[in-house]
Amino acid sequence: MGDAPSCFPAPATLVRMQSREWEERVAALWASLDDHERDDFHSAMKMLCAELPAGTADADFELAAAYDSTGYPERAVPLYGRALEAGLEGERRRRAVIQLASSLRNLGRPDISVAMLTDERGRGEDHLSDAVDAVLALALADTGREREGLSLALTALAPHLPRYQRSMKNYARALLEKPATTDEG
Repeated sequence: MGDAPSCFPAPATLVRMQSREWEERVAALWASLDDHERDDFHSAMKMLCAELPAGTADADFELAAAYDSTGYPERAVPLYGRALEAGLEGERRRRAVIQLASSLRNLGRPDISVAMLTDERGRGEDHLSDAVDAVLALALADTGREREGLSLALTALAPHLPRYQRSMKNYARALLEKPATTDEG
């Protein structure tokens, strides 16, 4: 007698349905980014994020990304940090690390970016690995380690080339083996 009628979804199913619907609306908002003025986009994302409980990692991440993608890395950084501290998981966690590291680099903190992305590289490979390497290459260049950054970028690029993959990998390795030369005496 205490059982709910079978025509109503169980509470866990409702949460998954609501979550899927929220994710779809977030994806639709991102797909329409170029159709919005910056402040309107921020407002729309804030409204979506306010539907989740305060401190929800996914909401903090999406709002951070909204600020970051529209030129406000200083607003994004603390939100990325909160999202990661709140236990952001899966692809969003990896994206948050990449995007936070990029924002920190843009804000003049490439040393922290290098440390974060070097650690992230040690967590395994996936479809975002080239993005990790691309941002790490930029951060390395900003810390005066241009040859290492170029080597990393060439290594990431090589598998995507229709030819010359082996040569590019060898050139990338050689960048790390010999010092840069100059035309001066």
